[in-house]
Amino acid sequence: MSPNHIGELFEAALGGNRRALGKLLTMVEKQGSSAAMVSERAHRDAGQARVVGVTGAPGTGKSTITGQLAGASGASRPAILAIDPSSPLTGGAILGDRIRMDNHVGCGAFIRSMATRGHAGGLAVAVPDAVRVLDAAGCDPIIVETVGVGQVEVSIAAAADTTVVVVTPGWGDAVQANKAGLLEVADVFVVNKADRPDARGARRDLELMLDLGHRSRWRAPIVLTTATKAEGIDDLWAEIERHTAYLHDSGELIRRRGRRRRDEVADRIELELRDRVHQIVQGEPGEAALGRVDRNEISPAAAAELLLAALKPHNPPEG
Repeated sequence: MSPNHIGELFEAALGGNRRALGKLLTMVEKQGSSAAMVSERAHRDAGQARVVGVTGAPGTGKSTITGQLAGASGASRPAILAIDPSSPLTGGAILGDRIRMDNHVGCGAFIRSMATRGHAGGLAVAVPDAVRVLDAAGCDPIIVETVGVGQVEVSIAAAADTTVVVVTPGWGDAVQANKAGLLEVADVFVVNKADRPDARGARRDLELMLDLGHRSRWRAPIVLTTATKAEGIDDLWAEIERHTAYLHDSGELIRRRGRRRRDEVADRIELELRDRVHQIVQGEPGEAALGRVDRNEISPAAAAELLLAALKPHNPPEG
């Protein structure tokens, strides 16, 4: 894929060509040299769109809320990125999520599903690239929704300008979110399925958690919604916009995006090193070292040090 062709795809995507946009996202997802060129091109034009992360435990109604938010934004070109960190053997819930989103968006949003294919590290690189591509193609807002709760989801949620954490009435989801670390990254809380008993009790529980752990200038608001009936969605979008204004006025947006760029650079280095380690261990040097370990000639620690020398650069990078 030539840089000129990638440039043509970007121009077409900016003009609203969804097929061109899909091709760019496919290159990003597959990684490789074409993904690097796409990332480089997108980086120049990205940075204008609002990025909203929606996460929480399975079954809380995240997909319905995500679709409703795209419509509530009133934007002409919203985009939804649905992330499935599960194994391809299980299939995850991407298809069901997509159907639920389609039923509620009703605003012509561009919807794309992405899966790790068993490689969470690759997702940590692919998601920022995909967001940049959507941003450079003129999509705004970009809503990133994750399927479950775990460290991968926390990382993805932390990659958004505004992170929305969804729970349902009852302590189970709130405690699960707390254990997963989502309460630390949440900018807005949603108690969905608010027509159920004890919805206000769930809100009270979250308020108590916030009282114990609140440290920053921004205190995450708690919004009650019944997403299947579109109840509370406008209130939720209003809180997202209020948080966006806070990010701009406080300068936190610049700081937050700066941290994200640093984290992405570290993730890319880590992924590259992991691939190189795998190549070394599976290659002749690795086989020879492991053979010596099996014969009790050297320890695993000594073998690791021996192979680590192959990763050390002879010349440090120039500034």
